[in-house]
Amino acid sequence: MTLGGFALIAAAAGTAFAVQAPAAVGPADKAAIEKIVHDYILEHPEIIPQAVEKLQAKRMSGTIEAARSTLETPYAGAWEGAANADVTVVEFFDYACGYCRASLPDLAKLVGSDAKVKVVYRELPILSEASGDAAKVSLLAAERGQYMPYHKALYGAGKVTRDTIIAAAAKAGITKSEAESAIASAKYDAEIQSNIALAQKLQASGTPTFVIGDQVLNGAVGFDALKEGVAAARGK
Repeated sequence: MTLGGFALIAAAAGTAFAVQAPAAVGPADKAAIEKIVHDYILEHPEIIPQAVEKLQAKRMSGTIEAARSTLETPYAGAWEGAANADVTVVEFFDYACGYCRASLPDLAKLVGSDAKVKVVYRELPILSEASGDAAKVSLLAAERGQYMPYHKALYGAGKVTRDTIIAAAAKAGITKSEAESAIASAKYDAEIQSNIALAQKLQASGTPTFVIGDQVLNGAVGFDALKEGVAAARGK
């Protein structure tokens, strides 16, 4: 490893060891410094994974910041919580995902216990064809201002099928013909493809994936982790 490479790792890892080469370094001096660097790394190998982790977190933070406006702007009414929130939680989800269903009460508890949190729901139908059908009707419900009634009804119905989608839509005031038209339409394809592209940029490993502040949380992380993520984002 070169002197410059180690200096980057040391800085990223937040170690007390700092290497700053003079403007012009002779061959002998360079060799001596690199020997010190080499020995330090061997004595403190833990700084390497620490540095890599910090560098990855920094890069992800930049990716999130660049996409924040898109991420946190919901499609029509596909959100719940505070209209003037100070922290927005974004969930990428699939209606056919059991872990997403398991996260529903955690999100409800978060919104119910924190008056300054908004949850933005982003459709990521990757598990089945029925997931895509459910997502399209979900976006129609968002346009109608009936997103959460449909969202909760479909998760409460169990397995996602054409019948359970139609039944959940009915509970949100959407007729069978309207739901079927939404499923057949290409109107919502751009929104879904945009969500998929966003998830890929964020290196989402599946559903659910949560974005809070500058963090990406993969999986059904639970209420406490969501609450901690909100607190961290609020602290910054």
